[in-house]
Amino acid sequence: MTFTSLSQYAAAYLFARLPMAPDPGPGGGINPTPNAPGQLNTLVNKLLGLIAWAGTAAGVAGVLITGTMMAVSVKRGESSEHMSRLGLVLGGCILVAVAGPLANFFLGGAGTTAGQPQ
Repeated sequence: MTFTSLSQYAAAYLFARLPMAPDPGPGGGINPTPNAPGQLNTLVNKLLGLIAWAGTAAGVAGVLITGTMMAVSVKRGESSEHMSRLGLVLGGCILVAVAGPLANFFLGGAGTTAGQPQ
């Protein structure tokens, strides 16, 4: 018996013994609501708001620090790679700004049911 056939046999043996889904009954299929409890929802929203604020503050600080370093380098007559640093900082700012709307686009409808507004 080869390793491949042994692994296929083991997988078939395990999958045959997995518990089956419960019978949905006469009312239809099982459809749990994916909504978080109210207190947890409030806590998670506060935490995500705090993280978004910190990311925005870090982006502003990064742009200010990079601009200051560029000004000092020009005054001293040194050439430096500050433009690439500025590009990285601005890329991070764009990521922080787009994270919320992007997550809402992909996950926004997950907590609603058909016909009900968010």
